[in-house]
Amino acid sequence: MLNLLLLFRQPKQELSPEAELVFDALLLFIISLAVFFMLFKLFNFIEMAYIEYIKKRLFYNHLYFNKKTLSQNHKSILKQKIKFYNNLSKKHQSYFEHRVYKIINRTEFIGKELDVSDEMKLVISATLVKLTFGLRDYKIDSVERILIYPEAFYSQINKNYHKGEFNFGYRAIVLSWKDVLHGYHIDDDNLNLAVHEFIHAIHFYYMNVRKRSTSSAIFLDSFYELTQDLDKNSSLKAELVSSDYIREYAFTNQFEFLAVIIETFIETPHEFRSQFPEIYIKVKGMLNFNFSGY
Repeated sequence: MLNLLLLFRQPKQELSPEAELVFDALLLFIISLAVFFMLFKLFNFIEMAYIEYIKKRLFYNHLYFNKKTLSQNHKSILKQKIKFYNNLSKKHQSYFEHRVYKIINRTEFIGKELDVSDEMKLVISATLVKLTFGLRDYKIDSVERILIYPEAFYSQINKNYHKGEFNFGYRAIVLSWKDVLHGYHIDDDNLNLAVHEFIHAIHFYYMNVRKRSTSSAIFLDSFYELTQDLDKNSSLKAELVSSDYIREYAFTNQFEFLAVIIETFIETPHEFRSQFPEIYIKVKGMLNFNFSGY
């Protein structure tokens, strides 16, 4: 590094031909990097302004320079377990597979009283990919590890048995595999443990990157608008609270409300749209969902 600094301090005319080539190459690289950074910042500024003031839509969702693929066996597991994946076009399935590959390879999976299988990794990772598939920012840094128990586990946080929890401090999601499978085996009861816990993680992550992530802006602004609409429309809010369709746990706090309504949106979109069309549209916009079945 010291030699490099001394090289830049020399008058260019004193450099040897070889050193001059190195100097020019480094200078070109630095200028290119600076231009790229400025263009990226400009793009982000324009897209953020578009989202905030014109329409809550990203300019693009999927752009991969080195797209990864899954093995046929792993694709078969997705086809068996993830209905959302089956409803995608071939092109979008390839994007979905790439994201699943990336999530698996950046996440530490820890088995607690069991061995972690490929099925566990795929189903859990596919849940996060499904929830963020309409958004560009899908690598959720609030989740670095996933702990998997065979069934309900004793939580050290509140000294009680849980089926799942999100631990922001440890950057971990803890899940009962039995209940994850239940969420996918019965896919119309508005209960999906993995979806619920991942929404908590997504919510916390997006709150931390709000000013620099356009995906975060779409998600959080739509949620804010939804809560504002409910505050202004007391009759709709009362109808929602008294409804048997949205389970009571949703009204514990704003974090549980968000997790439950998205859980419900994912599980029974047609019934959601029929019963609460205004809320359905906001949730659909929050996830930027424009896929078959939604």
